[in-house]
Amino acid sequence: QVQLVESGGGLVQAGGSLRLSCAVSGRTFSMYHMGWFRQAPGKEREFVTGISRSGGTTYYADSVKGRFTISRDNAKNTTYLRMNSLKAEDTAVYYCAAALFGLGRSADDYVHWGQGTQVTVSS
Repeated sequence: QVQLVESGGGLVQAGGSLRLSCAVSGRTFSMYHMGWFRQAPGKEREFVTGISRSGGTTYYADSVKGRFTISRDNAKNTTYLRMNSLKAEDTAVYYCAAALFGLGRSADDYVHWGQGTQVTVSS
């Protein structure tokens, strides 16, 4: 059974930074492409960023490009999301997810999900 556990969320002022972590257990971490999604109150879940199995390919939603950085450490079975220059509109529950086939932007591409971690940015 694969488990994804996010951590690192919290309350931060606009312009500040946070780093989220997602620890994966139960299967070989390097098998999975990893992604981060977020869901704000009253809105649909949206893609934030994704990273390939090796970490060699990454891509981002336009709304976070240049501010957020995804990375992974296959030795630690963990993926990270570094968020800089945070804005009030970044407030959401952030989810990490794992995909076996392809590095997609759709939630349907991901087979395993974490429980989410709340990020609140005060303006």
